[in-house]
Amino acid sequence: MTRVFIHGNPETTAIWGPLLNELRTRRESNLVCLSAPGFGAPRPDDFDALPTSYVDWLVGELERIESPVDLVAHDWGAGHVYGLLAQRPDLIRSWAADCAGLVHPEYVWHDMAKAWQTDEIGEHVIEMMMAGSVNERVDRFVELGMTEQIAAAIVTETDPSIGGCILDLYRGAAQPVMADLGRTLLATELPRGLVLDATGDAYSQPDLGRDMAERFGASVFTMEGEGHWWMCSVASAAADALVEFWSTLD
Repeated sequence: MTRVFIHGNPETTAIWGPLLNELRTRRESNLVCLSAPGFGAPRPDDFDALPTSYVDWLVGELERIESPVDLVAHDWGAGHVYGLLAQRPDLIRSWAADCAGLVHPEYVWHDMAKAWQTDEIGEHVIEMMMAGSVNERVDRFVELGMTEQIAAAIVTETDPSIGGCILDLYRGAAQPVMADLGRTLLATELPRGLVLDATGDAYSQPDLGRDMAERFGASVFTMEGEGHWWMCSVASAAADALVEFWSTLD
């Protein structure tokens, strides 16, 4: 069985390090991390970075994996997975993802997303994000909740194309795009799912995510008080929850 991990914005596969280490101690070995264009991987010249294009990218990656796939996704990685579920649920055996509130009909984008979605303001915000020394950029990530080790790895691995991809992705996902995706998902027969519920996540509106989990018929693993980067702060508990979830699929 292949477990595929998809990170979000503004991250690289380094974000999964603590969780993967915990899974390996539980004898999980076939672990594959994907990097979407612009997010840890270069952006091809002809890639428009719209949400639909990221779904097409993910479809292509999964079609190359022969064994049954269990997806684990975070942040915009979760967004890509929800898009995949609306189009090609046949490609996977199961999914586990946070940020389910993204596809709730009442979801409102957070303030940073709104800034990225605004012409000129978004470009200025991206310029500020990429400014400063390596240490200054690491410190900003640590202030948001990452560990220093993970933040340093992400800053080092970030592809220069990330800024343009952030702007194109978020502008392509302005409402009602995500709400429409949620409605499509509710009319789709979905594989078994697990919503990873970090109740302190300031970006995802966890209460809406729990509501979507119920509507999807998905299980929920609640991480009380944990923030956006739960895979770093409670990696051991998250690994236990994933292994338990996967065991119910066998």
